[in-house]
Amino acid sequence: MDYPVLVVPGIGNSGPTHWQSVWQASHPAWERLTVDDWDRVVCDEWISAIEQQVAPHGKDTLIVAHSLGCLAVVHWAARHAGRIRGALLVAVPDPAAPAFPREAATGFAPLPLQRLPFPTIVVTSTDDPYGSVDHARACASAWGSDLVDVGARGHLNANSDLGAWPEGFQLMQKLG
Repeated sequence: MDYPVLVVPGIGNSGPTHWQSVWQASHPAWERLTVDDWDRVVCDEWISAIEQQVAPHGKDTLIVAHSLGCLAVVHWAARHAGRIRGALLVAVPDPAAPAFPREAATGFAPLPLQRLPFPTIVVTSTDDPYGSVDHARACASAWGSDLVDVGARGHLNANSDLGAWPEGFQLMQKLG
């Protein structure tokens, strides 16, 4: 890949066995979002961090987001009208869901529901405790995203045992 990739993890910063980390280990030129605190999440801080890291590369950037990172990307796009190559949005959580971490609630709701100004693919699982398929479908529809349902695979994180998740990597390449 000859374009910049920004990895935007969710709360806790995807650990070493998470597919985002596995992909990044294989692509050392990729950048990872830099924030002060991965556990006490404030939407405005993440939006600023995304803007700072995307700005030098602009429209060439591809974002690979997971969970809360997806929400940050959507808020960033709404505020900055960011034009980028595209974004893979995996396991979009629902801030209204009972399982949504309260420590991550600062500024993420309500979700922007306007069409995103760049191509996106929303990937969902039928048994994600943080966001239902219906939620993912509604978001994908509002954002103008393609929706991919991968079946019952949990939150599509390290606990889902996806390893290098080649299916997800192929989806990402469709955006590049």
